[in-house]
Amino acid sequence: MGKSPFSRVVAVLREDRLVLRIVPWLAARVMQCLFRLLRIVHVGRTYPESCWAKGERIIVVFWHGRLLMMPFVYPGKPGALLVSQHRDGEYFSRIATLLGFEVIRGSATRGGMRALKQMIRAIKGRLNLVVTPDGPKGPRAKVRPGVIEVAKLTGAPIVPVSFSASRRRFLKSWDAFLVPVPFSRAVYIWGEPMYVPPTATKDEVTKYQETLEERLGLLTMKADDYFRANL
Repeated sequence: MGKSPFSRVVAVLREDRLVLRIVPWLAARVMQCLFRLLRIVHVGRTYPESCWAKGERIIVVFWHGRLLMMPFVYPGKPGALLVSQHRDGEYFSRIATLLGFEVIRGSATRGGMRALKQMIRAIKGRLNLVVTPDGPKGPRAKVRPGVIEVAKLTGAPIVPVSFSASRRRFLKSWDAFLVPVPFSRAVYIWGEPMYVPPTATKDEVTKYQETLEERLGLLTMKADDYFRANL
């Protein structure tokens, strides 16, 4: 079966170099404007701060569906962001660069080993690492082992965080992508750092995956319920 006219238009736009320059710039500006229109609350920010006070670099993790406002979770801290090598990832790669991040291209399915080496190099180079452990295409809210392996090899703590807003919309995407409504109250909630010992066995790595998955799930529920519980 042939592609629909709409699909063909989208394909052409993806290949257009002018579009590839303009769309990320516009998207970055829209994200910055939206962030400024939110009334932000931070909860548990002492968790990452305590790590930085000890001279540690951290691995910040959150679900892919909470990505939109995460570039602003802690302004001023240098970070490297893992972005898929998929063609659509080129757009977000450019957005992330415009927002001040270094970009590492790769995922569990494409460029995984190269990305793993770059992530280790980034942390050793004194950058914080930013990872969506269920990205780029799911399954939703399931932690892949890569982030645990990076923590094991570098000694960097994994610090989970989630985001939500008092008024929000969820897109009908695989990750239920959250978009906050302008002028809403919004919250970032951090969780306790998790350290993975260099001697962790394969079974222990699996256990850390399950623990991180549970912690991220709880943080996300707390974020979604935060304004209901704090009226």
